Amino acid sequence: TAGRATALDADTFTSPDSYEVALLAAGAAVGCVEHVLDGAGRQALAMVRPPGHHAERNRAMGFCLFNNIAVAAAHARAHGLSRVAIVDYDVHHGNGTQWSFYDDPSVLFISSHQFPYYPGTGAATETGVGAGAGFTINLPMVAGGTDADYELAFNTIGFPVLSHFNPELILISAGFDALEDDPLGGMRVSAEGFARLTAALCAIANECCAGRVIAITEGGYDLGGFASCLRAVIPVLDGDRGPERYAPLQQGAAPRGRATVDAVLPQVRKFWQL
Repeated sequence: TAGRATALDADTFTSPDSYEVALLAAGAAVGCVEHVLDGAGRQALAMVRPPGHHAERNRAMGFCLFNNIAVAAAHARAHGLSRVAIVDYDVHHGNGTQWSFYDDPSVLFISSHQFPYYPGTGAATETGVGAGAGFTINLPMVAGGTDADYELAFNTIGFPVLSHFNPELILISAGFDALEDDPLGGMRVSAEGFARLTAALCAIANECCAGRVIAITEGGYDLGGFASCLRAVIPVLDGDRGPERYAPLQQGAAPRGRATVDAVLPQVRKFWQL
């Protein structure tokens, strides 16, 4: 596609410069890994376009050309890390990331996403195969999910599994299209909700991997809302806002989160003690 405009599928188009820009996006993710692993900083953020989590090994799709976060995880593994975790809170399931590591026990993939929805993957029963069985954790969320619904699912399943895995690096697929009013999503998460999830991930990183967290942007199609989410998340990555800065949510009023927990917990308990 270099140097020309083309349609790769019904959703994914390129301009003459898309190939070079996609290389820069993947390179930025790799650069963040090197920045953190070299000790220059504990946290990093790659604000990139195009996003990546739908891209598979041999297929671009869903606006994604290269899977930036999968490339970052593979780069971290090549630098000697034994356990890398990827947490994806984009409203769409990161099918490309899942399939990249579906049989790999060295990479834990946790995804919260609207379900059923594009791209159609991400059911609770998709948990990995072979040596990777149990290292894919899908949290399919009912449309209309709020901050409390997400926190219930993560606090009950996602975060405990992440702590048990004890990663040496946490990568975040920071998609903000679960934001209320995003034109391509159907959720009601707030900018503060994304900040709260990120703060909890940073707290786990402080306990298990010297605070090493890298966020890589994914979807988000309301530009003002996307900017609001970044303004909320960046101070968390800078260490200015930890989980203690946020009041607990009333999770009793989280029926959609409870539905997710009820569907996922039996699957996860086959592999993890929760």
